[in-house]
Amino acid sequence: MLHLRIITPDDRTEVVTELLTEHPAVTNLVVLPGAARSPAGDVVLCDVAREAANEILEGLDELGIDHDGSIAVERVDLAISDRAENAKELAPGHGDDAVVWEEFGRRVDDSSLLTWSFVAFLAIAVQIAAIGILVDSPILIVGAMVLGPEFGPIAAICFGLLRRRPGLIWCSIKTLVIGFAVAIAITWLCAFVSYKIGWIDGTWLDGVGRETQFIVKPDRWSFIVALLAGAAGMLSMTSDKSTALVGVFISVTTVPAAGYIAVALAVAHWAEVTPSLVQLGVNLGGMIVAGLATLIVLRVVWGRARLRERISRRTVRPSR
Repeated sequence: MLHLRIITPDDRTEVVTELLTEHPAVTNLVVLPGAARSPAGDVVLCDVAREAANEILEGLDELGIDHDGSIAVERVDLAISDRAENAKELAPGHGDDAVVWEEFGRRVDDSSLLTWSFVAFLAIAVQIAAIGILVDSPILIVGAMVLGPEFGPIAAICFGLLRRRPGLIWCSIKTLVIGFAVAIAITWLCAFVSYKIGWIDGTWLDGVGRETQFIVKPDRWSFIVALLAGAAGMLSMTSDKSTALVGVFISVTTVPAAGYIAVALAVAHWAEVTPSLVQLGVNLGGMIVAGLATLIVLRVVWGRARLRERISRRTVRPSR
């Protein structure tokens, strides 16, 4: 269940409550006349099944509540009520699988921004990956994969392509390009200093073992893994199962490839730079393709579910 707190101008309170009352997936409706001060208006509270949230939010947007009032959405961890259970049963689909597009859109909008924290996390992840490559440690490389924050802008690119928002696409691309460029530059500087003071030498990359050599050997499996990871990552972000996103980070070698590029440049191992760049591009491209395809499938599936639910409601009404 989701909890909605709506501030509506008093001249639209009646139509808002009518919208909420008529929907079978809405329950626990409370109206507080004149309770809001900024913005001024009435406060309307209700709980709605996650599966039906899109229809309710779209209806409120059509009434202009997002401009003249306010809409806040919170997750309800526990609802002990027969009415709440009935509301979830009457909503189409299952709550864990439901996509709340407004929520997802706001999340990727934030993820697309180039922030200091994004660059810092990515730079630290790439440096850990570089150390893991030098000491041939799969554990460090996996840790770097988990730490990397790059899937957020990738998801934003997919959403921008779906909704035809070029501004979001270019903002996300800029975040990825600048983020990886800064992370690689910082890691290159650290590796170059280590190389000059004798901590590492040009032969270290020759000793990279079979368990980590996959980073610079892109093949068809790299692209397949990127496709699977992109689909899984998008499902985890759009559904209520976000813990699965950790598995996506571990699956794709974007951060290790960037670390390998930095180290190869520092020790003048030029032959390894191009394959690492290809690996990075293959993984990013595969995740974008799979992420966009997943969003398209989700939109079609939930669009049909909502259509069936509306037809069912229209069929039931005359018998009341």
